[in-house]
Amino acid sequence: MNTEAEITTKGNILIVDDTQDNLRVLSSILIEYGYKVRVAINGNLALKGVEASSPDLILLDINMPEMNGYEVCQKLKSSEKHRDIPIIFLSSLDETNDKVKAFKFGGVDYITKPIEIEEVLVRIENHLTIGRLQQQLKKQNALLQESEASQRQKSEDLQLALRNLQETQAQLVQSEKMSALGQVVAGIAHEINNPITFLSGNLNQLTQYTSNLLILIELYQKALPSLPEDIEKIQEEIDFEFFKSDLPKILTSMNTGANRIRDIVLSLRTFSRLGESECKSVDIHAGLDSTLMILQYRLNESQLRSAIQVAKEYGSLPLVECWASQVNQVFINILYNAIDALELKFQNNSSFRQNSVVDVPKTAVPTITIRTEIINSQQVAISIADNGIGMTEEVRKCVFDPFFTTKDVGSGKGLGLTICYQIIVDTHGGQISCESTPGLGSILKIVLPIKFLRS
Repeated sequence: MNTEAEITTKGNILIVDDTQDNLRVLSSILIEYGYKVRVAINGNLALKGVEASSPDLILLDINMPEMNGYEVCQKLKSSEKHRDIPIIFLSSLDETNDKVKAFKFGGVDYITKPIEIEEVLVRIENHLTIGRLQQQLKKQNALLQESEASQRQKSEDLQLALRNLQETQAQLVQSEKMSALGQVVAGIAHEINNPITFLSGNLNQLTQYTSNLLILIELYQKALPSLPEDIEKIQEEIDFEFFKSDLPKILTSMNTGANRIRDIVLSLRTFSRLGESECKSVDIHAGLDSTLMILQYRLNESQLRSAIQVAKEYGSLPLVECWASQVNQVFINILYNAIDALELKFQNNSSFRQNSVVDVPKTAVPTITIRTEIINSQQVAISIADNGIGMTEEVRKCVFDPFFTTKDVGSGKGLGLTICYQIIVDTHGGQISCESTPGLGSILKIVLPIKFLRS
């Protein structure tokens, strides 16, 4: 009989990959860690192997001849006997569309090649544990019919364990998304920074050269009031007087644009905080401004609504000790929700008026108000308010619960505000609260300690 340690760490795994080297390396590592491993070099052999003996988990490559990984997954999920086998895709395809397609076909996870073996082991163990807990949960539910009172607590414990594992997995995906976003943003900022610095420096020099040339031309005009016919003809053709007045304006406009791009690059770098893993003193206002810059495309005017106005009521805040990238993640989640609430209200005013006791005035402007202040010598507060659709008291009480969402299926996992709560309360020892009135809007208030209280 297996011990408890063996139950939670061993499993029967099928690896499907048309590359022999991949099969050999991955299978030898998994065997070393105590797993039973079978291999298949194509989709047809994989399906036959599953039919002969159902594995606990499948590691499935996507790009294979004759039958690709998506087709293999689809056939397995169409079978009632095999549809519950967890399938983890392994692929060198790293586009978002590829990952979305993998999950649509029924994959439970997606690992991009080249793989990190520690990551593969953790994810395999996680999904095997979830599967075993689900099987145990089914057995416990059957026993409940015979002895419901004695078995209820065990079932609840298993459900809680399963929920915690699912929540942890979803949070891992969310953290990876934010990490990937930070890397992309930092990369874009780095790539733009060098050429825009080059342009800015040369524009300043070009402006000076142009000014000197115009002065020189004016001196020539004074010294030679009577110009040769060919020069006068060219002056008329190019409309020299207009050219002389418009050229400095063009250079000023170009310089303004270059400065704007440089400000955007600075905001991108501030938002990404790539490589800053330690808790350090940061400017909260800089984090808010960089997040707003990232979301500017959603704040702009659209065909369905006017531009969202952002009112900044910033107080005089000291530097706050925190994990800046995590706090920026909180800001972007809250602002995303605020923008969604504004679009629900202002993109369809007539429909909203018919279903609400609060009318939307024709002159109403979608607005987000960000207020910061010092509460006392030890804490600061950041409030993000919107005049969007608001929420009922029942919804407000659940906004920080895991997997709770009012959005349509596929629009959100219900983890955004849960992660915000964990970052602010669990990680930083702060507070986060929500106030809302249906039809009038919502306020999310964050309280952070100025000095991080290390345990």
